[in-house]
Amino acid sequence: MSSLAPLHNPPNIACIISCQNLLKCPQVAIFDTAFHSTIPKEKYLYGLPYEYYEKYKIRKYGFHGTSHKYVSKLICEFYRLEKQKKSKLIICHLGNGSSITAVKNGKSINTTMGFTPMDGLIMGTRAGSIDPGVLIHLEKKLSVNFDELNKILNKQSGLLGISGYSDMRDLRKNQKDSKCKLAMDMFADRITHFIGAYIGELGGVDAIAFTAGIGENA
Repeated sequence: MSSLAPLHNPPNIACIISCQNLLKCPQVAIFDTAFHSTIPKEKYLYGLPYEYYEKYKIRKYGFHGTSHKYVSKLICEFYRLEKQKKSKLIICHLGNGSSITAVKNGKSINTTMGFTPMDGLIMGTRAGSIDPGVLIHLEKKLSVNFDELNKILNKQSGLLGISGYSDMRDLRKNQKDSKCKLAMDMFADRITHFIGAYIGELGGVDAIAFTAGIGENA
């Protein structure tokens, strides 16, 4: 599965192998995509030739599932929502990597991250949702290959690309700077956009939660 998560899976596998060499105990892998396995097909498929899904499994997978599942259950317990199984929740996991999930009746019905964690919200160093035509244009303009484009999208974009800072704490300290303010406004704008969309998809909302580093502290 490392071709689907090249930044995450190899280091995790290396840790498992190291632990197997040192410790005699079970190794358990928890995939944070699993919570999103309930997303309907019309939401997880892309408008690409269907054979790409059949042959290469190109589809929305979603991430941060362990966080979204835990927080959605916590909300129901903490606020004593009487009809927990009929709840409509929106979980905003906002950190250096950010995603929002619509949770209906305890199940994920849509999430902002897609085939990779690059999709959806603007993040610390990731661009988020972008017109794919921009990438084709940049490939020609900058004369870069796809590895370099991947570096731009994953490591040089998002809050960092707009303001020069990837950490929201630095942005808040320098919020009088026009680019820092712009980066925060863009971040908030995308969050507002997806919350609005998910209220529509859920048919209302009982609770909206903000979690992870930015969601908890900003």
